[in-house]
Amino acid sequence: MNNLAKIDLHIISRVKEIRKEKGFTQERLSLCLGKGVGFIGDIEAPSKKAKYNVHHLNEIAKILNCSPREFWPEKPI
Repeated sequence: MNNLAKIDLHIISRVKEIRKEKGFTQERLSLCLGKGVGFIGDIEAPSKKAKYNVHHLNEIAKILNCSPREFWPEKPI
């Protein structure tokens, strides 16, 4: 079990959901970010402690053509 905060888990889940809606694989999104092929997979894996930072979220929003706000919950968690 990971020790990520609920907000991190929510954001990871939302990025994954939007990534899939837009037809991006983990590998494709990783490469578009200029990261190694397993970068997104490590973040989405529940057993890992990896998480996004604000820069990642901003760049992902550009790639997925959405607002970074779409990754965040409506209300604090």
